[in-house]
Amino acid sequence: MNISVREDRGFLVMTLDGEADLQHTPTLRKMLLESVSGGKPVVVDMSNVSYIDSSGVASLVEAYQSARKKGFSFALAGLSPAALRVLQLARLDRVFTIHATLDAAVGG
Repeated sequence: MNISVREDRGFLVMTLDGEADLQHTPTLRKMLLESVSGGKPVVVDMSNVSYIDSSGVASLVEAYQSARKKGFSFALAGLSPAALRVLQLARLDRVFTIHATLDAAVGG
């Protein structure tokens, strides 16, 4: 999995590319938690996530909860059909703010 972080229109945008699975979760979790401690709203661009397992979902949930405690927004954008399906099965599509595209998430 490749992970990049950048600022875009006042948001911290984390772009994920590849598989969010047990092998990559330690790095993903660390970067997500660092992002939500940065003092900006966070958007996770998941348009290139081909697979996500329960460990990847748990990392997203933990980052979401951390952001909420700190008073920052945390949203997901551009979910691939595979990633969206996993979140729907766990009913997390009702918890996360989900935008169809990254541009929609950052107000473009």
